[in-house]
Amino acid sequence: MNGGGRNSDARGRRIATKGRPRPASTQAAAPSQDDIGVEARVVAGLLLNAALERRNGLDEALSQPPARALAPVDRAFARAVAMAALRRLGEIDQILDRRLDKAPPEAVRTLLRIALAQTLVLETPAFAAVSTAVKLAERDPKTRPYKNLVNAVLRGVGRDGPGLTTAESNLPDWIAARWKAAYGEATLAALALAGRDEPPTDLSLKPGVDPAAVAEAVEGETLYSGGTGGTVRTGRRGDVATWPGFEDGDWWVQDAAAAAPARLLDVKAGETALDMCAAPGGKTLQLAAAGADVVALDRSAPRLKRLAQNLERTGLTAEVIAVPAEDWDDPRAFDAVLLDAPCTATGTFRRNPEVLRATRPADVAKLADVQHRLLDAAAQRVKPGGRLVYCTCSLEREEGETQVIAFLRRNPAFRTAPADPAAVGAPPEALTPEGWLRILPSMQAERGGLDGFFAAKLERIG
Repeated sequence: MNGGGRNSDARGRRIATKGRPRPASTQAAAPSQDDIGVEARVVAGLLLNAALERRNGLDEALSQPPARALAPVDRAFARAVAMAALRRLGEIDQILDRRLDKAPPEAVRTLLRIALAQTLVLETPAFAAVSTAVKLAERDPKTRPYKNLVNAVLRGVGRDGPGLTTAESNLPDWIAARWKAAYGEATLAALALAGRDEPPTDLSLKPGVDPAAVAEAVEGETLYSGGTGGTVRTGRRGDVATWPGFEDGDWWVQDAAAAAPARLLDVKAGETALDMCAAPGGKTLQLAAAGADVVALDRSAPRLKRLAQNLERTGLTAEVIAVPAEDWDDPRAFDAVLLDAPCTATGTFRRNPEVLRATRPADVAKLADVQHRLLDAAAQRVKPGGRLVYCTCSLEREEGETQVIAFLRRNPAFRTAPADPAAVGAPPEALTPEGWLRILPSMQAERGGLDGFFAAKLERIG
């Protein structure tokens, strides 16, 4: 884990971690070691293990009593440690495996992982991380016999350094094999590097809001300044509700790549638009901000609450309905339909490293079947002469290119409308020979990368 950044060699590197510093004014105040107690480290271990055990496990664990009982600053620290451990889990385990003659109990490995995530990624002083790890080992009968081992391993890493590690080791083997086959060895290495560091935060702006002014206010930069609403990127951390422009409803948080599909749909004021799988709602907000008459569907009523809150905050309107898209019995057809289909979400691993650990090979085929059904349902909602954008935040071709190829064979009334990357804020290299968009997290690495997305625009010609 080399703080040398994304341009370093992914195959052999040291885990030493002088990361790129953020401007002091954009950093959340770092809690002192006195403020961050042993319990925060316990929760960090709980969060890490929950993320490794099941999809959405980290978020679920954050809502449980051990995490909720922490002060906000301690809870934030616990989450930061768990996320750091997830992003560099393979590298951390490489370091540990060189120093362990045999595998210790999982509880002991968790203590070691959490301690190394602190010292090697978050740059917590080694004495504090080691001391706390030993205390944690001592207080649990299951780990007490290993307290000397914990102390020796951590002090040895501190004394000798972590040694060489490989960024690709942070990817599950089956994921790495798939991505190498799909994108090549060089891109695999770049993807592995893209997942090592916490990404910046992107803001989607309402049309008419000046990107330069927002960028200055949040100490960021403008990524896109099109007439349909710009995108601003910032290294600022902390509660976004306290940032300039939030209360005014000028923007919402949305990765720059996630904003491209709604721009690709190119809705005009007065058109009707359907967002078939709307939650958490960033794309619905884009369609509404463009002046369309929007219907937003989602099977999850709780997740739609966030969309309703953002609509109210931004002063935008949409008809929000909690129903599975394929079960909606309203007869309406639309000028524009957006299907951001449920998927493995492997393209979001920069922000959600747990998705790579929670996803299983069988999930790809299972979700591809869901996407197939939703695409056919979406086709029935498009007016003659209308358009459909299909997208997923997955890097798996079965959930992107393969779906569209099969759809076009089943639906001769549709054809591809080639995308213009520059017009939607996508990298030029994202354009595929077919005219679709395949955005990879390794693209625009020098600016902090992007989430992975596939998007295709289809026109109904009959």
